[in-house]
Amino acid sequence: METSSARAAIFARIRKAQQRAPTTQQSELDQVQDYLAHHVSGPRPDLGHDLVQRFREQALRTSQTLDEVATLADVPAAAARYLESLGVGKTAVAWKTLDGLPWQTAGIGVAFRPPINEDLVGITGCFCAVAETGTLMLLSGPDTFASAALLPETHIAIVPKARIVAGIEDAFALAKAERGELPRATNFISGPSRTGDIEQTIVLGAHGPYRVHVILVNTL
Repeated sequence: METSSARAAIFARIRKAQQRAPTTQQSELDQVQDYLAHHVSGPRPDLGHDLVQRFREQALRTSQTLDEVATLADVPAAAARYLESLGVGKTAVAWKTLDGLPWQTAGIGVAFRPPINEDLVGITGCFCAVAETGTLMLLSGPDTFASAALLPETHIAIVPKARIVAGIEDAFALAKAERGELPRATNFISGPSRTGDIEQTIVLGAHGPYRVHVILVNTL
């Protein structure tokens, strides 16, 4: 509550300095929507006709690992294989939207809640994925908590091929078309967390997961 109040006070001072009303007016919102509706996109690269292949290439380039399954029901078995390859325990936290998948059959113990420090594996879906950069777009919500992709050391992301779009512009357009407005948190994830601050040496896992593993799904 204190953070929200401080934020409101800062914006109020800015608006006062600009000689605007203390709160956002409908006319201002209408101007923004009109701009977004009529703004012409800048030039964009030719990504070719195969967006899935482009996403694969870019995901690998950003140090993600990939697997592919036929249907969502096959995801738990693929996740189990991946965790076995790492030699880590088959326990994870996951989005509540994934509750209906056969995790127990695959031998994975999954808790559908936000992670705590002791949770090493987080499993999420994604709103969509961006072929141009190999990026995952995650929208937060009560059942799709952002922390599942940010706190655990290993992030497993489920990406339906049908949800792969060409560029960031397409991702925002899809969110606007399907959601109307963005949620409180929108995260773009392009591989494991990394930093080059220490002696200009790239270190993975500095501010988030050490690993990002994408499971591509052919059909829902």
